[in-house]
Amino acid sequence: MKLTLVTVGKIKEKFYTDAIAEYSKRLSRYCRLEILQVADEKTPDGASQAQERQIREREGQRILAHIRDGAYVIALAIDGEMLDSEGLAKKIEGLKTGGQSQIVMIIGGSLGLSDEVLRRADYRLSFSRMTFPHQLMRVILLEQIYRSCRIISGEPYHK
Repeated sequence: MKLTLVTVGKIKEKFYTDAIAEYSKRLSRYCRLEILQVADEKTPDGASQAQERQIREREGQRILAHIRDGAYVIALAIDGEMLDSEGLAKKIEGLKTGGQSQIVMIIGGSLGLSDEVLRRADYRLSFSRMTFPHQLMRVILLEQIYRSCRIISGEPYHK
């Protein structure tokens, strides 16, 4: 299975980069992982709703350019379905056993995802009703994917 993370913006802090590298290494025994970063847009202070929508649309076009036909797309969205770790593992396992060879998971920028990206998504996943920095969300998502892979493989994991 190939798993692609499409994310908006660069990782700036070394501790995030180190954590992402560690989970990427751990995941290499379970799947082919690709992490793609697209450029984020500068949001001016006091941006209007129209400006924010345009920013989401520009970032969304960059995201969509990396999604192949036939890929199963999971968008991280605050209004998505919340799952526990076992539920995420079941979701991933169901996609694998159903013949899905490519899963794309999307983390938007600071303003969220465009309507077009959300329409392209096959599933919306929420980790919380809280907002997290998108750099930290990459680490959290990779950790949960790693945990899911261990659950699917019947290996021990911390509950």
